Amino acid sequence: MILLLDIGNTNTHVGLANKNCVAKQINVPTREWFGGNAAAQIKKFAGTQKIKGAILCGVVPRATLLVKKFVRANWNLNALELNSKTVRGVGIDYPKPNSIGADRLANAVAAKFHFGAPVVVVDFGTAVTFDVVNAKGNYVGGIIAPGLAAMTDYLHEKTALLPKIKIVEPKNVVGKSTEQAMLVGAVHGYRGLVRELIGELKKELRAKNLPVVATGGYAKLIAVKLPEISAVRDDLTLEGVRLNFTASGK
Repeated sequence: MILLLDIGNTNTHVGLANKNCVAKQINVPTREWFGGNAAAQIKKFAGTQKIKGAILCGVVPRATLLVKKFVRANWNLNALELNSKTVRGVGIDYPKPNSIGADRLANAVAAKFHFGAPVVVVDFGTAVTFDVVNAKGNYVGGIIAPGLAAMTDYLHEKTALLPKIKIVEPKNVVGKSTEQAMLVGAVHGYRGLVRELIGELKKELRAKNLPVVATGGYAKLIAVKLPEISAVRDDLTLEGVRLNFTASGK
């Protein structure tokens, strides 16, 4: 089996994969790398599986160093790190390739492999990111906006009377309480943001039929009433990491 690790700001997504697919996955809070708990959880997750290779992508450098040490100590492996120099499956047409988040490259690899090019990935994480692969199969850039939870948490933290809310599908468009009003603004407003940006990307790419793949925590919720989104793939980033490992010939 291949050990896959996607180290995000909030969670580290961990997967076990074979040559064909991601077989299973778990999420471990990234902060737990600094307390020592992450290693125990991943060892339990891996169990008695024989780990023949490991690959990671990360946006938290301190955690990435700990992950590499963990893999080396437990399986005597040097984990391959996905970045702009090691990525396989997409070209890069971008002024500063080293500044592209590794998770965004992984998403682009998986989206192109499964949906062709051009293609757009919308990742609903701590921030919502749009990543664009053009018709030539090159990663050309994207868009970054505040994440859905980050936006609502900010309203709660910066105003005296607005509560912290749980993000779910609102029952009505007109909120009958502060919580309902915030929920409508968040969910319907966010769909409007996503729809408008996808429309602009279609114009920019001159693509009437543009596959848009959603992933991340709120992907399913937002995609339900957003026909512009072609598919939801919870495992998209890990799948991109897996494909990169396979293509590297390790």
